[in-house]
Amino acid sequence: MIRPATAADAAAICTIYNYYVEHSEISFEEQAVTDAEMVQRIADVQTRYPWLVCSEGGQLLGYAYATTWKSRSAYRYSVECSVYLAPEARGRNLGTLLYQHLLPQLREAGMHMAMACIALPNAASIHLHEKMGFTKVAHFRELGFKRDRWIDVGYWQLALSRVRPPRPDE
Repeated sequence: MIRPATAADAAAICTIYNYYVEHSEISFEEQAVTDAEMVQRIADVQTRYPWLVCSEGGQLLGYAYATTWKSRSAYRYSVECSVYLAPEARGRNLGTLLYQHLLPQLREAGMHMAMACIALPNAASIHLHEKMGFTKVAHFRELGFKRDRWIDVGYWQLALSRVRPPRPDE
């Protein structure tokens, strides 16, 4: 089941996210996120964009959301997308399912471009994003440092719309 996240999901979302914070380079955060911090993050995102969760039998298995790409106003039609799955939920196409719900909502909201930032290497994330139509547009070497090593970052993008937004005077 795919549905909007609520504050009640924060603890389960933290369990998923903090696994990656503590055991991988996928997230560049180095300290676990608290439930209270996650409640605030969800609320902040949902003021403008969707934050979706995937659950089965009452267990939260993953989530996807979009955030502001950059703060300057000219970027207002671009978003950054993220998907995280519980380790035991990987390989079940749940990332695809989450994106199949998230991307149409972003199109309906008038977003033009979706960006994905991927810490490299990460074959599973690359496969998911390319399966959804994202294409690689950038590769930055040694952009982050975590777990005693330099980490490359790649950017993938997906055009959500080819329509120019209306001008204020139109």
